[in-house]
Amino acid sequence: MEKIIKDAVVRFSGDSGDGMQLTGTLFSDAGALSGHGISTFPDYPSEIRAPQGTVAGVSGFQVHLGSRKMATPGDKCDALVAMNPAALKANTRWLKRDSTIIVDADAFTDKEFRKAGFVDNDPIGELGLTDYNIVMCHITTMTRDALDGLGLDNKSAARCKNMFALGICLYLYNIPLDHTLSYISRKFKGAMVEANSRVLNAGYNFAANNHLFANTYDVPKATLEKGTYRTINGNQATAWGLIAAAEKSGRPLFCGSYPITPATVILEELAKRRDLGVKTVQAEDEIAGICTAIGAAFAGNFAVTTTSGPGLSLKSEAMGLAVMTELPLVIVDVQRGGPSTGLPTKTEQSDLLQALYGRNGEAPMVVVAASTPSDCFHYAFWAGKIAMERMTPVLLLTDGFIANGSEPWRVPSLGDYPSIAPPIVSELKDEIYFCYDRDPEAFARTWAIPGTTGLEHRIGGLEKDKRIGCVSHDPANHAEMTRLRAEKVARVADFLPVQELLGDAEGDLLVVGWGGTRGHLQTAVEEMCARGKRVSLCHFNWINPLPRGVEEIFGRFKRIVVCELNMGQFAGYLRMNLPQFTYEQCNKVQGLPFTVDELCKCFESYV
Repeated sequence: MEKIIKDAVVRFSGDSGDGMQLTGTLFSDAGALSGHGISTFPDYPSEIRAPQGTVAGVSGFQVHLGSRKMATPGDKCDALVAMNPAALKANTRWLKRDSTIIVDADAFTDKEFRKAGFVDNDPIGELGLTDYNIVMCHITTMTRDALDGLGLDNKSAARCKNMFALGICLYLYNIPLDHTLSYISRKFKGAMVEANSRVLNAGYNFAANNHLFANTYDVPKATLEKGTYRTINGNQATAWGLIAAAEKSGRPLFCGSYPITPATVILEELAKRRDLGVKTVQAEDEIAGICTAIGAAFAGNFAVTTTSGPGLSLKSEAMGLAVMTELPLVIVDVQRGGPSTGLPTKTEQSDLLQALYGRNGEAPMVVVAASTPSDCFHYAFWAGKIAMERMTPVLLLTDGFIANGSEPWRVPSLGDYPSIAPPIVSELKDEIYFCYDRDPEAFARTWAIPGTTGLEHRIGGLEKDKRIGCVSHDPANHAEMTRLRAEKVARVADFLPVQELLGDAEGDLLVVGWGGTRGHLQTAVEEMCARGKRVSLCHFNWINPLPRGVEEIFGRFKRIVVCELNMGQFAGYLRMNLPQFTYEQCNKVQGLPFTVDELCKCFESYV
């Protein structure tokens, strides 16, 4: 029987080598291309190949499929694919009470039970899952049967079993096969095209012909603004936003970076676009990466460097150099769990104070934070605009959750974005080039491209004269330059939109968040409002400087709670800048995003 539902959460889980990330990506792509809203959450271990069969080695990918734009990947799942006992054990806590569990019965052996840490060789009973709809499928066996005659060895054949599970789920949620079959024909070569296509169809037909599911489910298509859409993750969107800024500015884009999880994809994505004039350097370390970018900025390029928390630490001295030289540079920090190497594949928001203050001396920087996978494009573009027009480094914060997560993105026209006008000077107007003379409003200095006759000038990490740029140790000059650099950052606030408020203009509780927590916070606030509570959301993308209007918003609410994936860094920052208000805190540092349920429980305690 077909049942119409407004949304569904599906989680694919197995060993790191079981292809669960690809399976989840293909399911979400097929859903998006069929017109549904989607939000995804890849969740995988940091080891390249974690111990097989163990809970520590489980890799997962969660997809929220809906009839509207999805703001979160969902708290708990309606359907779980568990390719082995360890995957079942690791994901029991994410199951809804009436969920469907699809398992590969071939992997449910005594040996696999021991690897997963089961005591009685009865995972269903030991986990208390007897009341769930458990579908035991011999996925590995049926995959090999489907490939009979293709001449593949057992190991190669078994690698296709993820497509069998995908076929089952596509049938269960009435999603056509054609998008996935088209991908297979483009992605694979030779016999593997036929192999994966066969297995996908075999999984779909198995689900259709065996009465193992009480219902199939139909999720209506989402009503989205007209336009051309594609599925995009945050790292791709960041790269494309940077390319758009380069296009609008007329400056060639240069990225000097060192690979680091979860930021590496930005460098990889930029490296593909030599056709657009993008230059990339995979440097030998983080320090070299940012220093090549600073050199490129001096030479007239729109310069970018990308990293995560540990790499940001290594870049700190060079970031101070970019502040001192007043060159346009965008530093992208895709935050992950810390400290030190920490949790490389898990999400966190614990780099905020490092972004704000992690440099020696007085070295203020513009700090911006993106909130969703698709708006990484928007804030990457605006980070580039501010950097080039204000002649200052800008630090763009994303995080592992939105960097790896994906959603449908309406491809914009570049005509929808403003021009970028770097203050490039092309000829000498006085007897000498005063390279640190400033625009009276923006306080930006001019940008002279090396080799321009008459515009030769000194630049470096030592304090310089406030006009000509020569090294200066004059105390009054140093104080004045320190003030000017800080004032230039502060004046960016005049350029920013007034802070937005989601919900009523006044009420009992104001929820405050920043960056990648927006989807969960907004959904939780909407849930509280549906319960009759007077709750609103003030979510920040512009961190330093804070936008205009914040004080007025805060003053209209009885209580303020700041929610963030750290121990309270933004709350502390607000206490420094707006000390007249009292801030409650809702914090999480588990390497996982918030859930809507835990946020609602927090908010209930305040209203």
